[in-house]
Amino acid sequence: MTPKHVEPIEVASSPCSASEELLGFTPMGDVSDVAVFVLAGGEGRRMGGGKPARLLAGRPLLSVALEAARRHGGPIAIGVRRLDQIAPQDGVEMIADTPEIAGPLAALSAGLQWARAKGRRYMLSVPCDAPFLPHDLASRLYARARPDARIVIPSSLGRLHLACGLWRTDIGPALSVYAQSGRASLTGLAEAVGYAVEVWPPGAPDPFFNVNTPDDLVVAEGRLAHPHFE
Repeated sequence: MTPKHVEPIEVASSPCSASEELLGFTPMGDVSDVAVFVLAGGEGRRMGGGKPARLLAGRPLLSVALEAARRHGGPIAIGVRRLDQIAPQDGVEMIADTPEIAGPLAALSAGLQWARAKGRRYMLSVPCDAPFLPHDLASRLYARARPDARIVIPSSLGRLHLACGLWRTDIGPALSVYAQSGRASLTGLAEAVGYAVEVWPPGAPDPFFNVNTPDDLVVAEGRLAHPHFE
């Protein structure tokens, strides 16, 4: 299959979600055709394990991610490697990785099946360790979606952030074929089915910053203590 890529478009960046909450900003309206899948199945080895439960400003990272997810659409589910991996969250479904698929595709496959069963055409994936995602992430990506781009990926500082992608839920069969070929890269899947890129311009703290290490957690605490507008 020939890789397909739609040219990127730059969009205005927005205040980071955590700072919005602290400053009382009202989020944009939900995108009704989007389900939100919070990725929380990683082992978090660089953090010393248990990343979803690590505290940021006194709150677990997973709790911060769920609060942000509620601004991006609905319904919401949490993707985990095993159903006993983390404690259940009130009112949120827990979805285990697809067992016959390896790597990050396992979580994506399970999430797409869940979102499609909920009658949603799109699934927004968000990691549990990205506390500063733009409040308008879903609506910006949704506006960029088109028939020849079945995935819309945000980009910042020259990097694609596939963990924060907007995925058409009908790509499940293509994902299965791709996985059966022995490939496991999310980038490769995006190239196989066609993707577009939404670019957040530079000049401000990165809204797609990931908390991967204890040092990153210190940086995130600093950003909350001295919030910036992006």
